[in-house]
Amino acid sequence: MGLIDQLAFSISVTGPICLILIMGVVLKKTSIINDSFIESASNLVFKVTLPTMLFLSLVEADHDFATSASLVGFSIGSNLLFFAFCSALIAIILKGNKDNGVIVQGAFRANTGIIALAYVANMYGNEGLATAAIYVAATTLLYNVLAVISLTPKGAQTGASAIKTILKSITSNPLIISIMAGLLYSFIGLPVPKIASDAGHYFASMTLPLALLCTGGSLDLHSLKHETLPTWIATVLKLVIAPIVSCLLAYALGFHGPALGIIFFMTASPTAAASYVMARSMGGNSTLAANIIALTTIASIVTTTAGLVILNSLNLLY
Repeated sequence: MGLIDQLAFSISVTGPICLILIMGVVLKKTSIINDSFIESASNLVFKVTLPTMLFLSLVEADHDFATSASLVGFSIGSNLLFFAFCSALIAIILKGNKDNGVIVQGAFRANTGIIALAYVANMYGNEGLATAAIYVAATTLLYNVLAVISLTPKGAQTGASAIKTILKSITSNPLIISIMAGLLYSFIGLPVPKIASDAGHYFASMTLPLALLCTGGSLDLHSLKHETLPTWIATVLKLVIAPIVSCLLAYALGFHGPALGIIFFMTASPTAAASYVMARSMGGNSTLAANIIALTTIASIVTTTAGLVILNSLNLLY
């Protein structure tokens, strides 16, 4: 397969996601959708349609639990290492910067629940989604813990207070609840009634288009003129260093095919929108958090496409 064919293949995976993001920007600019719609629709996706999609993908697909278990182990280990690396590097580069916690969160907290799942669904279908859902559960749990650690000023909270914040963010997360429920239901082995399954799929089919529209409509490109150095540091770490290091480590550990593809998509996806909410709720620089989300979302289309060209040319994705 020549370079042109490799590029065409990669664009066939990333292109639809890119077009819907652009459509979200255009619809917002033309006032067809507004901030109220984006807030309500995002709430619907996060609390209803995305949990439904993840639940159904787990209970209706055949599972390779050995692959899922190894992916979970890899995701926890690699994310912990990358978090430690980012924390140390940013502390050196931006010594004494009060926003270092926001930058660290922007560098490690990937948009696994929306952008990465959209890529996985487009590349590997429902079987890939079922495996990816377990990866999302592990990283969502871990991201909430690490976000509280990175955003908490030294000495600002007691250990008990920090643990309480972490537990609240985890136990109230609809994605974690739906994935745990899906795994439990799958282990029990009960079939999903057809009427419930059909209704659930109607909800699930709205998830990715609606979420991507809202992501595009939420982008504020004007804000990127501020705090450019921290924004670019987080972006390079998130979109370049994270996927390269993760894929090399995964390959060295024997991951290949869809498992390696899922690891790539999960690590190459932009910074999660939840990082803005977490930064704002914990008194961090929410403007900087928004800048990182915007720049990584835009740039990830290019970096993900380039990564796919490389991995597919090496025959590592299937």
